[in-house]
Amino acid sequence: MLTSLTIKNFALIESLNIDFSEGFSIITGETGAGKSILLGALGLLQGKRADLLSLKDKEEKCIIEGYFSVEPYKLHELFEQLELDYEGMTIIRREISPSGKSRAFVNDTPVNLGTLQELSGYLIDIHSQHQTHELSDETYQIQILDAVAGNFKLLDKYQSNLKIYKGLQSSLKQLLKQQADLIKEHDYNTFLLEELEAANLAHINQEELEEEYEKLNNVEFVRENFGQSISHLTDDQVGIISGLKDVRNLLQKTASFSRDFEELYNRVSSVEIEVADIASEIESQLENVLADPEQLNLINERLQLLYSLQKKHQVNTVAELLEIEKELSDKAFLATGIDDKIVETEKSILKYESVLNDLGSQLSTARLKAVPVLQKQILEILNLVGMPNANFKFDIKETSHYYHNGKDEIQLLFSANKGMDFGLLKKVASGGELSRIMLAIKAILASYSNLPTIIFDEIDTGVSGEVADKMGEIMKRMGNSMQVLAITHLPQIAAKGKQHFKVFKTSNNDTTTSQLVLLNYEERVKEIAQMLSGKDITESALNHAVELLNK
Repeated sequence: MLTSLTIKNFALIESLNIDFSEGFSIITGETGAGKSILLGALGLLQGKRADLLSLKDKEEKCIIEGYFSVEPYKLHELFEQLELDYEGMTIIRREISPSGKSRAFVNDTPVNLGTLQELSGYLIDIHSQHQTHELSDETYQIQILDAVAGNFKLLDKYQSNLKIYKGLQSSLKQLLKQQADLIKEHDYNTFLLEELEAANLAHINQEELEEEYEKLNNVEFVRENFGQSISHLTDDQVGIISGLKDVRNLLQKTASFSRDFEELYNRVSSVEIEVADIASEIESQLENVLADPEQLNLINERLQLLYSLQKKHQVNTVAELLEIEKELSDKAFLATGIDDKIVETEKSILKYESVLNDLGSQLSTARLKAVPVLQKQILEILNLVGMPNANFKFDIKETSHYYHNGKDEIQLLFSANKGMDFGLLKKVASGGELSRIMLAIKAILASYSNLPTIIFDEIDTGVSGEVADKMGEIMKRMGNSMQVLAITHLPQIAAKGKQHFKVFKTSNNDTTTSQLVLLNYEERVKEIAQMLSGKDITESALNHAVELLNK
């Protein structure tokens, strides 16, 4: 329920903080006093679009904040689905900056408007005479019957199985598409796979092959360069090793004079040893560098095959070719096993169709049993609110389709007067009739389920006297099990409220401001008397107001 509402810098409201109680509350005020502003603020908490024109002071931020006690609604799972932190006292806040940017928060967590709309649907229901489109919605009509029939557990079971069923259908569709694609690609994929398998890629080291190819392809060049290198290193007259030996002998004569000289001697000795070792290694390598045209040709063919495969598959490494080989192998395996998967999935679908058919029939039977119960209750209430000759007919037909709420299609037929043919409710009922029918349905649903806070916005338009009194009594009775707010111009309804708020405007220094205040008993008497007789309150009106309040 809505426990508190704060409004700052919105339309004609500078700053407002009001607390609401359980039960039935009334909001009254002259036309234009600001009742629509209050509904507009609540609309923002429902996720409706913000408008920069809503700012009273264009230089200041607008803030709307609602505190909701959500514990009775058991919304833990919904909060989890919406990825929100659950709080027993949930705070919804909307902010509109002077730049026009709008932000929404739930328990200080930023949310988008879609999330806010989904959550607020469980918290606030604003209903006016012109907002009766729900009655024409088949889904809503079935929800009414399910509430009366107590189908909640059965419906949950049906929807759980439907989710699995739809998942299986989706899997089957995907499998059939894969099968069609695999059949189309099977021959070509098989050719590619065999080509890759024949290359024996797992035993190929591309870098080693390319290195071996370079060695074999440049044997003469390598031998020539190695030979010259050995000559430069080992020649007895001008070779590097011979020169280093001479340098070493010369430095040996001076090594004892200084540690620095000794260090130079040791370094030259080390270089001489290293160069000699290099010369020996070059000689050893030269012995192994032999021409092998046959091996060169084999390696060249292997590399050309490898390069051709890499070009075909648009990759650069053997590892990537092996990955492609695995993918092709998996496709070949899938192609052989996909038929079995399709048959298995089709069997599962038939199994769940049988389950859904059974659950759907149980739902349909329960709804048919609930029809006379619901009809009786609706007609009793409509009789009280001035529609004694109204009649309803629920045309329920079980189909072969699996809808989210069962297999039923429904038409709600209505006749307002005796002797009139039944017709679709949305086509034959007037706005006033729809409004009273909706009130009757909401009153009935309040006995069967946890409804959100409902706000009736002048749904009593066009009624008066005894009918207005009965409508007020119905809303008061609803307030015994839920929070109900009613915006009204009728004193008979205003007198039924547990709380009574008044909306009014004040003007000061060319500024008009709307305010909302909670009336005490004496103020209520005066307000209801004014509703009865106008601005000039008579003694008779005051007495009548007291009578209405004490009724």
